[in-house]
Amino acid sequence: MKVFLGGTCSGWKWRDEFQKMLKCDYYNPIVKDWGEEDRLREVKERKESDYAVYGITNGIKGVYSIAEVVDDSHKRPEKVIFINLYEEKGSKECKQMGRSIKAVENLLKENGIRVYSGNNALKEAADFINSMNAKLNKK
Repeated sequence: MKVFLGGTCSGWKWRDEFQKMLKCDYYNPIVKDWGEEDRLREVKERKESDYAVYGITNGIKGVYSIAEVVDDSHKRPEKVIFINLYEEKGSKECKQMGRSIKAVENLLKENGIRVYSGNNALKEAADFINSMNAKLNKK
């Protein structure tokens, strides 16, 4: 089983923590010098992975990760996992972004997406993925 790790690229490096919890293969699209070859590989990995995980943190700088998760929520909802790691703290803008991401979370839930948020979100998502991997390995 293979998992695509999408979402926020800057700020808290949630992937580093999450990868240590996984008992399956994964693709982490973060590379030092991003180029066209990397973009093409990311598209391929996202499409071919058994699950696409999108983690959103306070480091979010753009909207493409949100667009990707919403796109996947329509194309393959059974394969998408959204991890809301955003914390509403600080400025008015930060609080507004938090409410906006919560609204995206609710939209994704309506589309049948697995959503994890809160203090144990990474562990709960990893536990789910690991349980699915264990089921595959028993077959």
